[in-house]
Amino acid sequence: AALTLASCGGSSSSSTTAARSAAATPASSGALVRTARTPLGTVLVDGSGRTLYAFAKDTGPTSTCVTGCAANWPPFTAAALPKTGGGVQASALSLVKRSDGAQQVVISGHPLYFFKGDQSAGQLNGQGLDAFGARWWVVSRSGSDVRTSAPATTSSPSGSGGSAPAATPGYGY
Repeated sequence: AALTLASCGGSSSSSTTAARSAAATPASSGALVRTARTPLGTVLVDGSGRTLYAFAKDTGPTSTCVTGCAANWPPFTAAALPKTGGGVQASALSLVKRSDGAQQVVISGHPLYFFKGDQSAGQLNGQGLDAFGARWWVVSRSGSDVRTSAPATTSSPSGSGGSAPAATPGYGY
């Protein structure tokens, strides 16, 4: 969590490098896109179980989330195409070069992001947030937005960069 929060500051090149380090799984295993069962259904996560999101403002494979947006919603970047698991089709994944030169993981034409308000695997705190000009949605294994609300609990995230729904419990994997 501290690494993710640390990746939110600094210049765009240093924050991108930090975000890339936080987003990817260890170099020995490479990046991974898989699925996890959640209260919202089966959604995409990275190799560490961190939830992946799509930005409704992205109408094609090129990201519109830069600078302040990318500090709150770090792009999921990788040096090479991630491995897949949990029914994710490898043919649906691609990489798109961002304006800072990093390669962002894309599924079915949708760039993928993390939410800095998700402090650990299994959290869905970014689901349905309206931030930086559009809504953010978790993503199904086919690459479609999952447009349902996250169930509420009694705790809420801190430092989410906007009004966030109540935190949801973690999920198993």
